[in-house]
Amino acid sequence: MSNSVAAGRRLAQRAIAWQAVATVLVALAFLVKGLPWSLAALVGGGAVTLAAWVAAMVALGGGVSPAGTAFARLLVGMALKWLLVLVTVVVALAVFRLPGVPLLAGVIAATLALVLANSIRR
Repeated sequence: MSNSVAAGRRLAQRAIAWQAVATVLVALAFLVKGLPWSLAALVGGGAVTLAAWVAAMVALGGGVSPAGTAFARLLVGMALKWLLVLVTVVVALAVFRLPGVPLLAGVIAATLALVLANSIRR
């Protein structure tokens, strides 16, 4: 086996760290527009980062298992991830009335950071 569960956990931790850094950078950039804009970027990126952590815990939490079980955990983790992001975005927009542009910028930045972290080889 060339890919262990421990290697998957390390990759997930690295990607989550990249997402957190990207979220903070976007929030700092929106601080120029005001605190609500910066907070919206933090909420958007933070939702994706937290959801990625939840997905990683679900997908990698069971250790080594048969392919069907591992695939099911992966699908459940992804479904939970995007459900958490969707609920957070809806609540942030509808209940807390945060600005939508920085909220979505935070979501996009954290998602792109995940792609970037997984494409760079060490």
